[in-house]
Amino acid sequence: MVQAARQLIRERGYHATAFSDVLELSQAPRGSVYFHFPGGKTQLAIEAAEAHAHEQVTIIDQIADQAESAAQLVELYVNLSREGMVDSNYGRGCAVAPLVTEGAAQESADVGETTRRAFSEMIDRLAFHFVAIGIDRAPARELAHAVIASVQGAMVTSRALHSSAPYDAVRTVLVGQAVSVSPKTSGRKGG
Repeated sequence: MVQAARQLIRERGYHATAFSDVLELSQAPRGSVYFHFPGGKTQLAIEAAEAHAHEQVTIIDQIADQAESAAQLVELYVNLSREGMVDSNYGRGCAVAPLVTEGAAQESADVGETTRRAFSEMIDRLAFHFVAIGIDRAPARELAHAVIASVQGAMVTSRALHSSAPYDAVRTVLVGQAVSVSPKTSGRKGG
């Protein structure tokens, strides 16, 4: 049910996702939703956001293993998000952002804390890998913030325009920034 909720929130948003839709997509019996999610839709949204953040951190770790530079890490991350958007016919966004933009984070302190933690985990993980590649901590953190914020913006504008051009622009600018803050001898520290 959590994965079904995550998918629907990414496609429709928080308020447009109903328990009945989650049950239909997950093929779970009606009674199970109240058993597993006594906190209702809020609890389900929290768990969907946590699952999304966990998946993003895993993706960041996987592509960081492939990247030999900060620029390549940025390029791989933006490209992966771009491919997901194109593959979904511009219908899939983030499972965390709607909780913020639709006011759920303001309605519930728990949802608000979950969204802050979810985005912080993604930013922290990117910054960790940028530092491991050799970027100083402050510019690594700034670059990580820029990557997550830019990809979020690219998701919204890409969906609106039904075009991958926002991702292409974001990639170009962020790769340039990654190159400018990277040490001249790029590569992983200690590697």
